[in-house]
Amino acid sequence: MTKHTAQHQVLDPSLLGRPVHLLPNFAAQLRDDLMQSMRLNTHRRYWGGFQVADVQFSRIDGTTPTSRWLSFAAPAGQIAFSLERKVLLSVLNYRYGSGAKSDAAPAVDEASVRVTATEERLAVVLGQQLAGTLAGRIEANLPEANLPSGARASADDAAGAAVEDYSFKPSTGAQPARGAWVIVVTLAGANADAAAAAGTGGRFWFALDKQLMAAVLRGLLRDRDGAKQRKPEGPLAQRLQLGLTGRLASKEVMLGSLYDLQVGDIIPISLHRADVLLEDSRLFTAAVTEHKGKLCLTSFEDVE
Repeated sequence: MTKHTAQHQVLDPSLLGRPVHLLPNFAAQLRDDLMQSMRLNTHRRYWGGFQVADVQFSRIDGTTPTSRWLSFAAPAGQIAFSLERKVLLSVLNYRYGSGAKSDAAPAVDEASVRVTATEERLAVVLGQQLAGTLAGRIEANLPEANLPSGARASADDAAGAAVEDYSFKPSTGAQPARGAWVIVVTLAGANADAAAAAGTGGRFWFALDKQLMAAVLRGLLRDRDGAKQRKPEGPLAQRLQLGLTGRLASKEVMLGSLYDLQVGDIIPISLHRADVLLEDSRLFTAAVTEHKGKLCLTSFEDVE
């Protein structure tokens, strides 16, 4: 009989005290940013056949993508980028080929297509777009005091900014070292048919240097500390505010008497218990009293 033991995650001492457990929050933000960026008119001509299916953080364990890596200089560090060639060819075919008017990027046989200068230029263009979106998200999460020099003063709109604002200068980069942080983005075809969409998907990767990864964690640390400083909310009954109306008195008069009223006339009333209303609903009765020159309601009783 074979006994199976549970596999426990090995802790990295260098990450203790850092909000690594919040990285899925950043991944969810980046997924929304990428989806929004791909829907822009200037980018949809490339990405109209794809949608973002998933974004996850991982560590390189010795196996890296075999496709070419490009390096882009972000305001706070270096972003390495790699794109599966089947995705690149599908985008190329969607943009310039017969699939440009279809609802999904058509699948392309990599082995039958030779590498061209157009394909290499397109890889740089797509890398600039996607790396710009990632840099914008990192910048948007940072407190203003921690923005790197050269970054824009206002980070509120950084994640949705145009890629041209960053002026990336691409260069051919070496494969990321073992243990480096990588963001894996999984794409799916935009076709409504799930089976057809699965065949036109793919992936691309971002590798972050130490400075950028520290900026990501610093932005998440701010959110964690802010959550600690916020006071816990009390029960709903203590937080829900309602406007109550106190009706001190009412009197019925004949319509003729109402028309006969003149300035200075006195309407005699008897001040008993007041009605307390929520909009038009009568909830309580209360006694009317005076306190420091103000009329107050006290001794509330439910209306049966």
